[in-house]
Amino acid sequence: METKDVLAALAALAQESRLAAFRLLVQVGPDGMAASKIAEHLDIAPSSLSFHLKELSHAGLIAARQDGRYLIYSANFSTMNGLLAFLADNCCGGVPCVPSPPPPLPICC
Repeated sequence: METKDVLAALAALAQESRLAAFRLLVQVGPDGMAASKIAEHLDIAPSSLSFHLKELSHAGLIAARQDGRYLIYSANFSTMNGLLAFLADNCCGGVPCVPSPPPPLPICC
């Protein structure tokens, strides 16, 4: 993952409503959730949620697909895993942090 992409993802997640929406979509999994259900679940006005979802989408953290008249949003797990890998890439300067090797990062969906 490029540094500019990491910065965009971290900036998008550095806001309470966007972080909550992203975490909800991670919990829901690849099937995703309609914007109206996300707004209802998080108690966010639909107009505000639309802005937050756009920011997450521009950062590559979520994707939207049309399902009839609904937009279904889902977490982009490859971007999430890339971000986690980038953050852990230089852990402890190459020296093991614990006596035994740590388990690998979970790869989601």
